[in-house]
Amino acid sequence: MKKSILIIALLAFVFTSCSIYQSMVDVSRLKFKLGVVSNVRLADIPLSGKNKLSDFSPFDALKLTSAISKGSLPIAFVLNIDVKNPNDGSGGYASTNASIVSLPYRLFVDEKEILTGDISSPVTIPGTGEATAIPLSINFDVVKNIQDHGFESVLNLALNIAGTGNGNSRLAVYTKPTVSTILGNISYPGELKIVDKEFRDK
Repeated sequence: MKKSILIIALLAFVFTSCSIYQSMVDVSRLKFKLGVVSNVRLADIPLSGKNKLSDFSPFDALKLTSAISKGSLPIAFVLNIDVKNPNDGSGGYASTNASIVSLPYRLFVDEKEILTGDISSPVTIPGTGEATAIPLSINFDVVKNIQDHGFESVLNLALNIAGTGNGNSRLAVYTKPTVSTILGNISYPGELKIVDKEFRDK
């Protein structure tokens, strides 16, 4: 009887250890990348389809210059964070969904920290190996946050953010995700730098 109990306890320990290991793997294998930027509005003017100043109507151009002359030029957009969960059942790992319960982030524009934020509710990343987009609603004042920029530079910055210029290389997000596991919530040991070039897990 004692031997049976010992075997059961040993099996339970092995099962628990494997589950703990799998949970840690789930956390460490998530990969992040900047995704599509959408719904970009500069001084409430949609930037979709605009690549240069001549693409703006005279009224829009007047609105922009007027806003800058008053020392304010708000920009709003949705920045998607693409998250890939490689736990798709291949490579010796079980197919496992991951739930990101917190994604505290710092947004940098041209290597300057602009704002901080977090997701409002948990996001499930399916174990399919495909990317899931997490939308972040971003709002800040370009003029007040990006100093020493003339009108053309500010406009080019906004167009770059919209993805119609040279891409989103001027954006970077630093974050320290917290993922739900069978052990409870586990946070990454350090911040991740998320850029638009490739998926990263560290």
